Amino acid sequence: MTKITLASCQYKIDLIETWEDYALHLTQLVRAAVEKGAKLLLLPEYSGLVLAGQLDAQVRSDLHGSIAGIQPIIPVWLELCENLARTHGIVFQPGSAPMRDPDGNYRNRAWLFGPDGLIGHQDKIIMTRFEREQWGIAAGEDGLRSFETPLGTLGILICYDNEFPMLGRKLADLGVELILAPSCTDTLAGAYRVRIGAQARALENQIAVLVSPTAGNAPWFPALDKNRGRAALYVPPDYGMPPSGVFAESESDDVDESRWLITDIDLEDVLRLRTEGQVATRRDWPEQFAV
Repeated sequence: MTKITLASCQYKIDLIETWEDYALHLTQLVRAAVEKGAKLLLLPEYSGLVLAGQLDAQVRSDLHGSIAGIQPIIPVWLELCENLARTHGIVFQPGSAPMRDPDGNYRNRAWLFGPDGLIGHQDKIIMTRFEREQWGIAAGEDGLRSFETPLGTLGILICYDNEFPMLGRKLADLGVELILAPSCTDTLAGAYRVRIGAQARALENQIAVLVSPTAGNAPWFPALDKNRGRAALYVPPDYGMPPSGVFAESESDDVDESRWLITDIDLEDVLRLRTEGQVATRRDWPEQFAV
C-alpha cells in the first residue's frame, strides 16, 4: 500500500425531490472529491435515506412509510454508485440504507464498490435503541467481513458498532488495514460516542479509522431532522502520528451543505507501529484475558 488520498463526507440530508436531481447531486459530489485526488470516498450511515425526498410528502414524513417507500429506488441508487466507482476508478462506500431482505426484515446495509464494480456489503451488527424500538431494524446475520480492494484490506463498522471493542478486534484479526466508519448521530453526545469508540479501536488495534457523519438540519425529514458530527481520520497516538490520535478532522460539527474532508496518509506508517511503536497494544491484547 502506498500513500493514498481519502475523502470523508460531512453529509447534509438535503431535500431532493426527483431522481434526476439526486443523480446529479451525487455525481457532482463524487466528482468534487475525485478532482482533489481522492481514491477512496466515504459517505455516512443512512445517507441512502436522502432518497425519501422523492416520495410524497405524507409518505416521507412517516418513519416506516419512508423506509418502505425507498425500497424500489435502492437498486437504481446502487447502480449509480457502482457506475461512479467504475467511471472514476475509485473505492466508494456510499454510506448505508435500510434494506428489506427476503425474510421481511430491514437491515442497515453498507455497500462497497471498486473500479471493477461491487466488492460486497456489510450489515450493521448491533442496533441502537432507536433502531430496535422505533424503526424495527434487524441486526446483520452474516457477521463482519473484510474486503480486498486496490487500496488494501478494508473493513466497515457502522456507527454504533464502533463502540464495541470485540467488533474492532474481529476486523483486526481479519487483517483489515483501514476501518470505514459511516455514522449518523443527532446529538453531540452521540457524535462523541462514535469518536471515542473510533479512537479506542484505532489505539487497541493499531489501525486507522475513517469516519463520515451526517450533519446539519433536515426539517423535511423527521427521521433525520437533526444531525451533528465531524468527518475525521483517527490513528494510534504514537511515533510519526499526531499525539492526539486525530490525523484530520472537520472544523465544525454542523454544516449548511455537504463538505468533504480530504487527507493524504500512508497507511504503511500506521501498520509499522505494530512492530516499531512505543507500545504494542495489538500484540498484547490477549494478556488482559489472563487476569
